[in-house]
Amino acid sequence: MIKRLCGAGAVAIGLGLTAPASAVVVSLDFEGINNTYPSGFANILEYYNGGLSSDGTTGTNYGISFGSNALAICLNSTAVVCSNTSRGGLGAPGSQKGGLFFLDGSETFLNVAAGFDTGFSFNYVSFSFSGSVSVYDGLNGTGNLLATLNLSPNAGSCPGYSAQFCPFSPVGVTFAGIARSISFAGVANQIVFDDVTFGSKDPGPKVPEPATWAMMLAGFGAIGGAMRSRRKAAVSFG
Repeated sequence: MIKRLCGAGAVAIGLGLTAPASAVVVSLDFEGINNTYPSGFANILEYYNGGLSSDGTTGTNYGISFGSNALAICLNSTAVVCSNTSRGGLGAPGSQKGGLFFLDGSETFLNVAAGFDTGFSFNYVSFSFSGSVSVYDGLNGTGNLLATLNLSPNAGSCPGYSAQFCPFSPVGVTFAGIARSISFAGVANQIVFDDVTFGSKDPGPKVPEPATWAMMLAGFGAIGGAMRSRRKAAVSFG
């Protein structure tokens, strides 16, 4: 779970003591990154880090940043066709319009400078190609490998959604140590992720109240001061 320290925990840091971590589960649903729906895709960039996406939108500041090739893709509904991907009406109603993917390279990264522990999970869909997700204790896929999930093609059928990349499957893993980055790897434009969840091996929208995150961000500052075949495309342009 993403680490937080506040109150007595922050005092303990000031005294050079080890404070127990307080746990919270966070899920990124990739909704609202594109400034309109439907609108294709947008670079996520600092949307979850107090900054902006390439569409000029900003979300809750979770201290989480994405690589320059990480994109938020528009997902199909029964009424809207904006890609070749859909949740097929499955999952949380508030997580049906956006997902994570990349159009170039063989992977994209997510960084959590403050670190997180316990578990990690997400939903994903791939039509023809395998992929993988790896958790590291350094930024940008550096340091020690803490966990890896190998992902097999899993697309099936979602009648009425005009999407071959559908439905998504849940995957999760637990690990020991403090993680600071995640690699989402596979063939570009061939795998899509959603509901990226920290602190749990079960994905889902479990975002805490803003007041909880305010305390967590104060804790991040305390930590930093103390530590110094078939080939279909997920996007269809036809």
